[in-house]
Amino acid sequence: MDHSPSRAVTPSRGVIGAYIRVLDRLSTAVAVLAGALLLAGVLAVCHMIFMRYVLGESTTWQTEFAVFSITGAMLFGAPYVLMTGGHVAVTVLPDALGGWPRKAMQLVASLVGLGFCAALTYGGWHYLLEAYHGGWTTGTVWNPPLWPALLPLALGISLLTLQYLAEILRGES
Repeated sequence: MDHSPSRAVTPSRGVIGAYIRVLDRLSTAVAVLAGALLLAGVLAVCHMIFMRYVLGESTTWQTEFAVFSITGAMLFGAPYVLMTGGHVAVTVLPDALGGWPRKAMQLVASLVGLGFCAALTYGGWHYLLEAYHGGWTTGTVWNPPLWPALLPLALGISLLTLQYLAEILRGES
């Protein structure tokens, strides 16, 4: 099923319609941030390759930065992927059933996804706050604080949870 914003059935009025429109816009804006983080990670890898193989120098921060930025890009891009229907799904059974059984299966799958993301949201924020208040670092040569690397987990999965709710309210879960 195509969840692209242009084809999605979005209630035009009321609080639910406003919620869905705000979440769709926020997911789109955060997807732009995801693209920037992906680009930053790619540039860090290119810098690392240049430093190691052209200049013969060792590197300290590039690998960790690339992992953090590309992981952040994935987490920040997930709500947009859900909104546009870009996720991978096996739809043989729902497509064969059609009608209300298909809608019911999609709703159950979305509720399971919502529950999983809600639990991960709680855990992500708990982990982030623990790392921040504990002054945790990565323990590597670069040794940056860990909480900035965990922030995309907490924010991205929170937005994914809210986007799941928007998709359920949209009625195209």
